[in-house]
Amino acid sequence: MSTLSSVTVTHDVHHRALRQFFRNPAGLLGLVILLIVVAMALIAPWLYPGDPLDMVATPLLQPANDWDWPLGTDAMGRDLAAGIFHGARISLMIGLGATLIGLCAGTLIGSLSGYYGGVIDNLLMRVTTLFQTMPAFLLVIIILAVSTPSVNLIIFSIGITSWPTIARLVRAEFRTLRESDFVLAARCQGYSSGHIIFREMLPNALPAIIVTASVMVASAILMEAALSFLGLGDPNVVSWGFLIGSGREMLRTAWYLTAVPGLALVITLLGLNLLGDALNDAFNPRLSEQ
Repeated sequence: MSTLSSVTVTHDVHHRALRQFFRNPAGLLGLVILLIVVAMALIAPWLYPGDPLDMVATPLLQPANDWDWPLGTDAMGRDLAAGIFHGARISLMIGLGATLIGLCAGTLIGSLSGYYGGVIDNLLMRVTTLFQTMPAFLLVIIILAVSTPSVNLIIFSIGITSWPTIARLVRAEFRTLRESDFVLAARCQGYSSGHIIFREMLPNALPAIIVTASVMVASAILMEAALSFLGLGDPNVVSWGFLIGSGREMLRTAWYLTAVPGLALVITLLGLNLLGDALNDAFNPRLSEQ
């Protein structure tokens, strides 16, 4: 099979997968939820131009009691609605940033390991196993505890603990693809290893990577929320985990301080999971044929 024909086949497969995805109601619901959260993050600076940490009203206003503050205020008089919208920006930024770091590192290591095999494969897989033996959440806590927590550091620490999963996935895909006809044809035509890895094999492994990426984003958002709940988040920004943690001591008297950001977090994670399941169904050849 020539290189051109392999690209054509890959394009056709992706096109069929997209058609299958848009026929999935659960996947479309997940996509709509995610688009709403993205829209909240984008309009937050215009809808709430001030600092969400500013004290703007009477403390502990109940939701719907004053429509200037529709979701109420916390114990310091901060607008909870502003915190929800600005928290969407931080949560998405951390989720996407950490996932990007994990994807880049994991894809590079997994592709090299799966393509070359032998000594390179053994060495890279030993490093991968070493990272997998360490609890990811504990490692992130250690990194943040010995330094000053910030959004960039949180993104980096979550990212470097999430790459082993994608590395093993890409390695398995490349081990399957490296003896394919289009790869052998590319070698016969004299293409370099870099060209074969990134232009021939990687596009064919993208479906599995995309599905895993949606799960990684959800995991990163949830991990950031847990870190903020424990007081290891960036104190200078508002995230959903920060809001949940700040309201945990007033669950009986001001339940909404924890319930509202917790609901936003749950709905976002639900949307990402629905989207990931739909992508998995769309890119799974056996399911697509049914």
